[in-house]
Amino acid sequence: MVRNDLRNVAIIAHVDHGKTTLVDQMLKQGGAFRENQEVAERVMDNGDLERERGITILAKNTSAFYKGVKINIVDTPGHADFGGEVERVLKMVNGVILLVDAFEGPMPQTRFVLEHSLALGHRVIVVVNKIDRPDARVYDVIDEVLELFMDLGATDEQLDSPFVYCSGRNGTASLNPEEQGADLTDLFETILSYIPAPEGDAEGPAQMLVSSIDYNDYVGRIAIGRVERGTLTPNMPVTVCDYHESKAPYSARLVNIYEIDGLKRVPAQSATVGDIVCVSGIENIYIGDTICAPEAVEPLPFVKISEPTVEMTFSVNDSPFAGREGKFVTSRHLRDRLFRELLKDVSLRVEETDTTEAFRVMGRGEMHLSILIETMRREGYEFQVSTPKVLFKEIGGASYEPVEKLVVDVPEDSVGAVMQKMGERKGDLVQMAPQGSRMRLEFLVPSRGLFGYRSEFLTDTRGEGVMSSVFYDYQPYKGEISRRSTGSLIAFESGEAVTYGLYNAQERGTLFIGPGTQVYEGMVVGQSPKAEDLAVNVCKKKHVTNMRASGSDDALRLTPPRILSLEESIEFLGPDELLEVTPKHIRIRKRILNNADRLKAAAKLK
Repeated sequence: MVRNDLRNVAIIAHVDHGKTTLVDQMLKQGGAFRENQEVAERVMDNGDLERERGITILAKNTSAFYKGVKINIVDTPGHADFGGEVERVLKMVNGVILLVDAFEGPMPQTRFVLEHSLALGHRVIVVVNKIDRPDARVYDVIDEVLELFMDLGATDEQLDSPFVYCSGRNGTASLNPEEQGADLTDLFETILSYIPAPEGDAEGPAQMLVSSIDYNDYVGRIAIGRVERGTLTPNMPVTVCDYHESKAPYSARLVNIYEIDGLKRVPAQSATVGDIVCVSGIENIYIGDTICAPEAVEPLPFVKISEPTVEMTFSVNDSPFAGREGKFVTSRHLRDRLFRELLKDVSLRVEETDTTEAFRVMGRGEMHLSILIETMRREGYEFQVSTPKVLFKEIGGASYEPVEKLVVDVPEDSVGAVMQKMGERKGDLVQMAPQGSRMRLEFLVPSRGLFGYRSEFLTDTRGEGVMSSVFYDYQPYKGEISRRSTGSLIAFESGEAVTYGLYNAQERGTLFIGPGTQVYEGMVVGQSPKAEDLAVNVCKKKHVTNMRASGSDDALRLTPPRILSLEESIEFLGPDELLEVTPKHIRIRKRILNNADRLKAAAKLK
């Protein structure tokens, strides 16, 4: 059976190349909204964090209609740390739309997602987006995309992929790079003519691979996937099995089936070959499981998700301010929340440690773990995390570490500073090419060499540089890399920070707090320019005397403090420091709070 009334496509691209904006226009022109309906920009990015940061974190399903054909669209993340989302949803579709910025061209994540798509044999439509940019290099970008196809060993058919030229913001598409087009008709026509229609045995026993999991307080876990064979109906008895045989097959019953219609889920009476649907009623279902008819238990192969490369330790908050702000503060709360995250994030790993108070959490990068931390603190969790560390591998008795491919786009006068910093961080220059008035540099650099580099990079390029990285390979250990060349300013006693104490402390370095902030002994209140830590008394008050000289009471001028974001705080963390995360505050602290005890411990290490 061939479903000519249906197409399943995923939109893949590097971060910020305009996937979600293009999906907005496809939905508007594909009849998903009423004529007079108010629609927010980037409607698919419906999470608070996604809207704030302007990035897609979770892959999401939607659908549009064109000439009576339903086009199921999967919007995927572009950031490398969420690559696991892309890898698994590619199993749901029959083709992909590869989006490339008309100025930036193919970037590291473009290569990563295209490689997976080609390996699965998917047909590819190349969309050169943002052709209305004044600095667009359309013809150069076409050549770069074709070179990338050849590098990745594309077949002759894949090399003949059609090119469409779009402006996602204006909602236009054209088959000619010199023309803008009036609407997205050319893109829709290309999807219908080039992406194959789903086909399979509609009369055979039912079979569906679970590619995504959602959760709802009312109906529990919702499995999302594509029907590969047969027909599913509500209240149908099924058997759930796993391709890797990590658990025995078990019987269950489907309660409800939902189709995806625009941005809504609509109850359906049946789902057949090629339909992407959501099913509820199976309690312990996981990503990668296969839902089968009881008479034909045949698990479908599931893509092996890339391994995590970075780990952090999440532990119960034990600072002097513990329990003041959080709603969930115990180790049981922390454990339940972390293991619940595993249900929908296939790239994450959580392991128990030898203490019940701490857990090892492993992910695809700092951004991956920082999004989890931010989500948890917004939900009312209070905990502390350690410095990020890379995960080493033993291969043939030697230690191997994860290496990333870093691409930076910088003004010409910043090249020297970037290359010097990369040299210190054991980065190897692979390629260097001019792009207009700017330079594009490619490095292979150890993952640990990128910890804390982003803020330095922005300083070195005066905020004009663009950097992005993607996991490349495991390579032999590159040697020692110094994590931080600066020290910390540490609160000497507990209390409230006052202007007089802060005025004296600001001469020693950059402060992170202002007057009125509650501090405790051992809390990091600033950055010292020298490599060693300094204890400062920010709670020190001016002694009152009965003699006053003129001018002694002049207002003390404080330099505004540098308020660190969550990512900046994680980047700043030293090996002997922890990050205390609560719903209202993020505080950096020393593992050993007492100044005398900390100095004794440091002396022993020497």
